[in-house]
Amino acid sequence: MSKFNRMHLIVLDSVGIGAAPDANNFVNAGVPDGASDTLGHISKTVGLNVPNMAKLGLGNIPREQPLKTVPAESNPTGYATKLEEVSLGKDTMTGHWEIMGLNITEPFDTFWNGFPEEILTQIEEFSGRKVIRESNKPYSGTAVIDDFGPRQMETGELIIYTSADPVLQIAAHEDIIPVEELYRICEFARSITLERPALLGRIIARPYVGEPGNFTRTSNRRDLAISPFAPTVLDKLNEAGIDTYSVGKISDIFNGEGINHDMGHNKSNNHGVDNLIKAMTSEDFKHGFSFTNLVDFDALYGHRRNPQGYRDCLHEFDERLPEIIAAMEEDDLLMITADHGNDPTYAGTDHTREYIPFLAYSPSFKCSGLIPVGHFADISATIADNFGVEKAMIGESFLDKLI
Repeated sequence: MSKFNRMHLIVLDSVGIGAAPDANNFVNAGVPDGASDTLGHISKTVGLNVPNMAKLGLGNIPREQPLKTVPAESNPTGYATKLEEVSLGKDTMTGHWEIMGLNITEPFDTFWNGFPEEILTQIEEFSGRKVIRESNKPYSGTAVIDDFGPRQMETGELIIYTSADPVLQIAAHEDIIPVEELYRICEFARSITLERPALLGRIIARPYVGEPGNFTRTSNRRDLAISPFAPTVLDKLNEAGIDTYSVGKISDIFNGEGINHDMGHNKSNNHGVDNLIKAMTSEDFKHGFSFTNLVDFDALYGHRRNPQGYRDCLHEFDERLPEIIAAMEEDDLLMITADHGNDPTYAGTDHTREYIPFLAYSPSFKCSGLIPVGHFADISATIADNFGVEKAMIGESFLDKLI
C-alpha cells in the first residue's frame, strides 16, 4: 500500500536557489555561473513576497546568505531542502530527465556559432523556403522576431535560431507560414538531428502574430523532443498500471514516454495551475502521479533578464498555492521544485547551473523541517519507493523522512 495515494510534482521552470558546486564549469556569455543565484538575486534586488512557499519552508533551505525577503519559519508546515544536479547540462531536458532518474553523462550538442550549412540546406530543400542566415545563431526568442519578423512577412523565409541549450528553434508568423506547415518543417528538422554531430534535445516551433514593432509569440508552441535513452520512473509507473498525468510541456520533454494522461499545453502559468487542479479534482484520478511544468518564469522573464517580471510571476504562483493545497486529499503529497536556474540579474540570457529548491507538503504530515541536501533524481527515487516500483538509473529515496 502506498504511503501517499497521489503525488503531485510541480516544476517551477528555472527557479534555482544558488550556484551549484560545479557552477564555474558552466558559462553564460563567457562568464562562469559561479556567482549565479536566481531566487537570491531576485530577493535581494527587487524583493520577494511568497508567504505560502515560505510557510512550507522555502526560507529555511540552507544557504550561505539567507533569502533576503523570505524569512525562515520557526514551525514550517512542510519539508524543505535543495538538490544538486549530477548530469552534464543545465537545460530543460537534462534537468527533467534527471529528476525522473536518468544520468546524462554526455551532453547534447549545442551550436554557439549557429547550425552547419548542411542542416539549413536540408531544411530549405524540404520546406521550399529559404532560411535567413543572419538569424542562425544564439538569439533571444523575442529579439529574433523583432529583428527578422518584418523580413519574414515580406519574403516568407524561415527564422531559425538557437541558444545555449541543445535546441533548434523555428519562428514563423502564423499569417505567413501556417502553424501546421511550421509543425511539418519542425518534424523534418527533428528527423535530421537525432544523432551526432547534431544530437539536439528539442526542436521547437515558435509561432507568433502581430505587426512589426508589436509581435507576440502564441501558445501554439510545440516541442519535439527525443525519447529518453533509458526507462524513467514515469515508464516504471506506467508499466505498473499507475496513472501518470502530465501538465504543460512535460509530455513533450519525455516524448510522451510513460505518460498515460496528458492535460495538454499551458497557455500561461495560471492556465497550467488550472489544468493541474482540474486533474487533481477529476473523479478519474484516484491513485497515481501528476507532473506539471510552469514555464513562464524561464521563457518570459529569465531569458529576457527581467527580475521584476520574474518576481511578479513568483508572487502569482504563490497566490495560487492555497488553491492547489485545497484540491489535495488527506493522503496526497505535493512537491515543488525546479529544473535549473535562470538568474535574471546575470550575464547573458541563458540558464545558470544552480541548486534547485525542494518543498514537500501533505495534509497527513505530523512533522516538518529540513531533509538532507540531495540530488535531482532523489525525487523520482522517492516516487518509485512510494508506489512500489523500481527506481531508474540513479537517485536515493527520502520517503522515510516525510512523516
